[in-house]
Amino acid sequence: MKRIITAYTRSFKGLSAEVWWLALITLVNRAGAMVIPFLSLYLTEALSFSLGQVGWIMTCFGLGSFFGSWLGGKLSDLIGYYKVILYSLVGTAIGFLSLQYIDSFWGICVGFFCLIAVADTSRPAFFVALSAYSKPENKTRSLTLIRLAINLGFAAGPALGGLIIIGLEYHGLFWVDAITCLAAGLVLIKTLNPKKSRITDVEEKLQHPLAPHKDLTYVLFLIALALFGFVFVQYFSTMPLYYREIYGLKEQQIGLLLGFNGLLIFFLEMPLITFMEAKKWSQASNVVLGIVFLALSFPLYVFTDWGGILIVGMALATLGEMIAFPFGNAFALRRSKLGRQGAYMGLYSMSFSLAHIFGHNSGMQLVAATGYNTTWLIMFGVSVLAFIMLFYVRKRLKKEPLFNEKREQII
Repeated sequence: MKRIITAYTRSFKGLSAEVWWLALITLVNRAGAMVIPFLSLYLTEALSFSLGQVGWIMTCFGLGSFFGSWLGGKLSDLIGYYKVILYSLVGTAIGFLSLQYIDSFWGICVGFFCLIAVADTSRPAFFVALSAYSKPENKTRSLTLIRLAINLGFAAGPALGGLIIIGLEYHGLFWVDAITCLAAGLVLIKTLNPKKSRITDVEEKLQHPLAPHKDLTYVLFLIALALFGFVFVQYFSTMPLYYREIYGLKEQQIGLLLGFNGLLIFFLEMPLITFMEAKKWSQASNVVLGIVFLALSFPLYVFTDWGGILIVGMALATLGEMIAFPFGNAFALRRSKLGRQGAYMGLYSMSFSLAHIFGHNSGMQLVAATGYNTTWLIMFGVSVLAFIMLFYVRKRLKKEPLFNEKREQII
């Protein structure tokens, strides 16, 4: 046991103090996002909206994320990551406080679009900040630490949110969310002010930076990641319905199964990433491996009705997530050295916004039209398409000249 604990703690060594502060800011901010897990309940119970209206509101939610990611990338290059993150946290706090007083359908649609757009301007800015505060050899592990903070925040948020609803009703969530945003902003001011913090990896400015949408290799890589995200989000939208309708699981059992995902990430992701980095496998190859694990999880549900396969499938999907997301993030960060980092990371964030916009709804429609088994086979096919695209990306990378003499291996 002591050896396991030592190996686990060793995987966190070498990360800069600024990265740990970024992780704390992320933890506070994500734990405070308590409105989001209870959004559908709030809209149907407190505001009496129909399921159809809730669907449109969620679409506005996804569109706001898409627009905010694009805007955040642009602003990060224009005014810097620090100001973007700070303004986003303060603006999000104001948005949460204001939104609780809106009760009309179109007002909620516009309100959530604006709120999420402001909130998600910080996503590419966080990536740029992380790149600045991480040594090149630590970037993947730094990204993994941020993911760990996000998962811890999302785990704590719903639990606290349920207690707040009992004591203060739904309006209490908006106030607590606003306060946590301001608290995260205060931590940012105290710890990561550019005048006081230490930049570990200074971005090299190129004379003719490449626009991300003109970088065909990068665009193809992001399309493959968007397809991966399209498939992966099924585990948090259509899959819970599958658990209930086909296997008769209750809410508590479904919650435990979904919680298994976060538990695996908390205990295994950082040691796993440390192990894979030690093997010197390329980032693109690691993303391919992650897609393979996710793809393999879906046919299992078609060819067996054994109840334990639900745990095996979740374990495979989580393993794919733990590998593909950190190395995909790291690839995007290093690729962004070709041009303006904010624009590159903004496009990266937008790819996952697209997955959320189309993934959830498409999965629901496929289940309604074709049933679960056909839907799972279609998801397997989409994963295979992502796999093929990433293999083509690796082929293109091997033919590219080095864009930086000191560039780390990314093919």
